[in-house]
Amino acid sequence: MGRKEDVMFGKEGEQLPGEGKMNSIIGKGCKITGTILVSEGTLRIDGEFEGTIQVPDTLVIGKDGRVKAEIKVKSAVVGGTIVGNIDAKEKVELQAGSRVEGDIKTTRLVIDEGVFFEGNCKMSPDGRSEQKSTMQNPQYQQPKKSEMSVGQR
Repeated sequence: MGRKEDVMFGKEGEQLPGEGKMNSIIGKGCKITGTILVSEGTLRIDGEFEGTIQVPDTLVIGKDGRVKAEIKVKSAVVGGTIVGNIDAKEKVELQAGSRVEGDIKTTRLVIDEGVFFEGNCKMSPDGRSEQKSTMQNPQYQQPKKSEMSVGQR
C-alpha cells in the first residue's frame, strides 16, 4: 500500500474518490505568478503560486504547496499554506498542519486538529453566494415586557 498522502491526494492521472481526473499539477520547486483557469478536472499545487485560481472541480494544495491567491473552486483540500480567500461551492477541507489566512465561503468545512486558520467563514447550506441581511431593521428594538420570558425580567 502507498503512503497516506498518495492515497489521499492520488498520483498523477489517478482519480480522486468522487472527483474528476487530476490532470494539472504545479510541482515542488516550481514558482508561478498569474491566473490559472482550469477547464476540467482537478489541479494540484505542490510548488508556489501567486495570482488567481479558478477550478471547476477540486483544488489540492499539497503539504509543501504555498499559494497566495483568490480561489474559486468546487472543492478544496488544503495540506499546505494559502494566503487569500477561498470560494468553494461544495467543501473545504483543512488538513492537519495546513495554514489559511483569508476568508472562506463554502457549504461544508472540515478542519483537522493542528490547523492554523485566521479569517472569516461564511457557510450556506445550498451553496448560494448571495448573502441575506440578518438585520432587516438596523435599529434595535427592545421587546415589550409582555413579550419577555420569565428569565429576562
